[in-house]
Amino acid sequence: MPTDLADERVDHRFKGLPPDAEGLTVGELAAQRRSLFTGGFTTPVLALSAESVEHNLRALEEYAERHGLAFAPHGKTSMAPVLFRRQIEHGAWGITAAVPHQVRVCRAHGVDRVFLANEVVDPAALRWLSAELDAHPDFRLVCYADSVRGVELMDEALRAAGARRPLDVVVELGAGEGARTGARTEAECTAVADAIAATGTLRLVGVAGYEAEVPGADGESVRAWLRRLTALAAAFDGDGRFAPELAEIVVSAGGSAWFDAVADVFAEIPELSLPVLKLLRSGAYVSHDDGQYREKTPFNRVPEEGALRPAFRLWSQVVSRPSAGQAFTNAGKRDAAYDLHLPEAQVVRSARTGGIRPADGVTVTALSDQHAWLRTEDGADVEVGDWVGMGLSHPCTSFDKWQLIPLVEADGTVVDYVRTFF
Repeated sequence: MPTDLADERVDHRFKGLPPDAEGLTVGELAAQRRSLFTGGFTTPVLALSAESVEHNLRALEEYAERHGLAFAPHGKTSMAPVLFRRQIEHGAWGITAAVPHQVRVCRAHGVDRVFLANEVVDPAALRWLSAELDAHPDFRLVCYADSVRGVELMDEALRAAGARRPLDVVVELGAGEGARTGARTEAECTAVADAIAATGTLRLVGVAGYEAEVPGADGESVRAWLRRLTALAAAFDGDGRFAPELAEIVVSAGGSAWFDAVADVFAEIPELSLPVLKLLRSGAYVSHDDGQYREKTPFNRVPEEGALRPAFRLWSQVVSRPSAGQAFTNAGKRDAAYDLHLPEAQVVRSARTGGIRPADGVTVTALSDQHAWLRTEDGADVEVGDWVGMGLSHPCTSFDKWQLIPLVEADGTVVDYVRTFF
């Protein structure tokens, strides 16, 4: 854990942590290697599996290496510098961000390469970015441009800021009508590139987009759009739009649902005038999940390439058992992701014996602000005081509900803590 995070004091801000740890530093608490179950942690408490996180880090590192891909995992998933550092140690080129605040978090924790997957038109943010680039020659930032008006606003703000270094930009190709951001046609992309060339503050370095936004996305339509993206890069190169002083041309795509298609199509990129940085941005892999990405991971299609393991488990306690068919735990919308799927009851830890068993016959049917509604079938052995371990769907809305998350080994030993910054 970086020193600045390890030195932070444990207090009331961090839910689920032992009350008797008040005043300890995070590093001191981690060194105690307490048990999640008997070490004073209070429910609800979100835990990350140390073994699953390590497995997932290695799985994507090896996948990217096999396919000749660079990797800038999306930091918005976790906003956790501890995990950013481990992702970079496992071969990541840098970290992807969605908004300037996330870039600031990356910079505060030593990330030297950031891919900002958005067009930035806020003058205050552009002033900060320009100052950061000018002050730190080793800092590399690449961001999107998807409109002529956006280019005009970026240029205006950077000129007003007295920018000395040009801001590197990639033209974003939209994934189709009704999709999210991005210029919709190649002609519009060319107009954006022309606008960039007319500035002295921006430098065109490549193309990018997000394939999961293809309407009705399937393997065929996603690959067809990716071929449009790579053809756009080749066309820009053929027209001499990339400055000869560049070290490489950036071509970037790849969320957590279609990185197999990205690998396939990026392997087809023809030789260009400069080396190509084939930049994948999948972020949800680091924790994986028990819902959205369990269903959508490309490893379901290519199991010979590997697999990811869900790392989240939310532990909550049964606080009411009003009838044979119903129970309530003390975790709700404040604690669990629920935007895509409800939590999944997986295991029960007996308050009487400490034994852990499958949560057979137990289903989460709804969430209130601070309660999970459980349906309990005949024979479901659940009583007040038991802990229920739940799997979660959608990492991006799980991390953001917790500021300090225990990293837990299989036997329940807490070996570290993951600090988030949302």
